[in-house]
Amino acid sequence: MQNTTVTSRWSASEDAVAVRATAQAFFAREAVPNMARWAEQRYVDRDFWKAAGALGLLCMAVPEEYGGGGGSAAHDLIMLEEQARIGEPGFGNIVHSGIVAPYLVEYGTEEQKQAWLPKMATGAVIAAIAMTEPGGGSDLANMSTRARRDGDEYVISGAKTFITNGGSADLVLVAAKTDPDAGPHGVSLLLVDTQDCAGFRRGRVLDKLGQHSGDTAELFFDEVRVPASNLLGGREGQGFVQLMTQLPLERLEIAVVGVVTAELAVELTLAYAKERNAFGKPLFGFQNVKFELAECATLARVVRVFVDDCVEKLLTGTLDTATASMAKYWVTDVQCQIIDRCLQLFGGYGYMREYPIARLYADSRAQRIYGGTNEIMKELIARSL
Repeated sequence: MQNTTVTSRWSASEDAVAVRATAQAFFAREAVPNMARWAEQRYVDRDFWKAAGALGLLCMAVPEEYGGGGGSAAHDLIMLEEQARIGEPGFGNIVHSGIVAPYLVEYGTEEQKQAWLPKMATGAVIAAIAMTEPGGGSDLANMSTRARRDGDEYVISGAKTFITNGGSADLVLVAAKTDPDAGPHGVSLLLVDTQDCAGFRRGRVLDKLGQHSGDTAELFFDEVRVPASNLLGGREGQGFVQLMTQLPLERLEIAVVGVVTAELAVELTLAYAKERNAFGKPLFGFQNVKFELAECATLARVVRVFVDDCVEKLLTGTLDTATASMAKYWVTDVQCQIIDRCLQLFGGYGYMREYPIARLYADSRAQRIYGGTNEIMKELIARSL
């Protein structure tokens, strides 16, 4: 099987190469032998989180004074690439280090940063963000979860669903309306410590089509009281702006997973086509198979170039919302197209979950839904035209 290790410009520095080597070895040693068991139990072991933290692989973009690695988003993206390269979808570091940590770094008060970031960096605390609601989907402006001020506390009531890390999270960043009459300007983000939290309840870990090792869950808040100091940034009504500002990063992270998964699908299928014989010769000897793989490899290469350009823009602060939306929608669409075409070349074996291509097929479908559906992405792009 050919080596598809990425040598993109944004990940070519000496420290980035070292992070990639550490991440590759870590996933090979600690994740690959456990992936089937994680899928069966529907969550990734907490000890795995702590092992990642001990190697400095969590919250690498968090400043050192808060326990992080002092690096950039590039380091977290490298970790994400190597996770995708082994086909492990359930380790929710994309949310923990890639979403919640940046919210705290960018908007958190000094007290909030000191309280949570060091624990997140070691894996002692697992973080989640709760935006989506059972009846709301991508419509964040009209969420029904409420947080009313009561003296020195906020009282949170509502329900969230499809929450990554929801089954194990110690810290949940909850989006709620602090002013129900103010539309998007009434949204705030609050930090909820789930330990011994009266009124907080986890629903079932959801039975998903794919990504079985991820503890995606429903969360319920029944008059949950949190200190007023848990309001992210200390000001009400900033939540929607905070969400819209940070969502391009989340969408690019999804695109990064998409390109690596597409590359992996081509790699797996090429190896299979060269080893599998039919009608007296390898599958790769048939023109249709060669042409299909040539087209898929070309699409994967074009996707890689686009994503790399987006990452470079992110690192220089020039990635705009429309371009991030383009990356999220188009890359995940192409990801699913490539995997579907590759699976077809496996024939009946492609439908067997013992083959990685079948798991990639099931795991990838959600990429076009979460982080804002691809239809929403097209709406955001159209607004910029």
